[in-house]
Amino acid sequence: MIYKKIKVLIVDDSAVVRKVLSQLVDHEPDMEVVGTAPDPYVARDKLVSLKPDVMTLDIEMPRMDGLTFLKKVMAHCPVPTIIVSSVTKEGCDTSLKALEIGAVSVVPKPSEAYSIESIEEVLLNTIRSAALVQLRTSSFIPVPHVDTSSSTPKTMISSISTTNKLIAIGSSTGGTEALKEVINRFPQNTPGIVVVQHMPAGFTAAFAQRLNSSAQMEVREARDGDSITPGLVLIAPGDFHMVIRRDGSRYLVRIKKGPQVHYQRPAVDVLFRSVAEFAGANAIGCILTGMGKDGAVGVRLMKDAGSINVAQDEKTSVVYGMPKAAFETGAIDYVEPLNHISDRIIELVNRLK
Repeated sequence: MIYKKIKVLIVDDSAVVRKVLSQLVDHEPDMEVVGTAPDPYVARDKLVSLKPDVMTLDIEMPRMDGLTFLKKVMAHCPVPTIIVSSVTKEGCDTSLKALEIGAVSVVPKPSEAYSIESIEEVLLNTIRSAALVQLRTSSFIPVPHVDTSSSTPKTMISSISTTNKLIAIGSSTGGTEALKEVINRFPQNTPGIVVVQHMPAGFTAAFAQRLNSSAQMEVREARDGDSITPGLVLIAPGDFHMVIRRDGSRYLVRIKKGPQVHYQRPAVDVLFRSVAEFAGANAIGCILTGMGKDGAVGVRLMKDAGSINVAQDEKTSVVYGMPKAAFETGAIDYVEPLNHISDRIIELVNRLK
């Protein structure tokens, strides 16, 4: 059987990076590089003539920066776009802005911190995931920015003693914007939330800070031993698994290495398995947009342990892989469009009281 190869356009001002990425892609039987471009002006012409399925995009380029170019692409010639970015504070911040504009994912650029071997699997699987994305106008209602400057400090809310309830969320492709939509809708006194978003090391801290700037809850990258308390959202750090444990009357998180699961670290299944073991019926699970099956086994275990679970629907998912796999296990109690998920979870929290 002959499969249609994924056509990839690589845009980067570095000839070395273009060559490295091209070699990685062309080595795969299910994808091919149809063109490369050193800047957005060349890329624009190749987008029109080559009609790629996926574009990889550097942010810092001559003649036109990547963000400006991405805005034009999404407005006039939308294509699933993967940001290939350096792991610096500026690179992380700019990459997150690109995800807000419409990029579907971010991978680290080959460097001293990230060898070619370490990014190969991530890049190739991200390309496969991006090729499945159906770009469309979002159908959910955006949440306005909440000014918390005059309200109770977030850190005061998160110091409240635990109510022994928690919310566990897993997401991947398209998940950064989906998480923003969901978390921004939670009130400040929501039970503690633990999140696995598939994202490289170095980007999760910046992502958490960005969520924290608009959310009513406190959001930060998890640290080993952190307590899970009301008003606090803990994001699993990139390249580490996150699990929960029970310590007397409180829940806490442990951060650890370990083998990748579903080619991911952190992995949703690793978190959800621990939630099933230590929280059971005191937990609510949620699966958002993403490619693959990560979270499906874990959410089934959570259901068997007594949890109630919610999944994002197909219409509002950027990639309906993870929610579909979770639903097919029979472990999902509610399937909701993205803008209804927070309300459903709050309703379930009230039911658990």
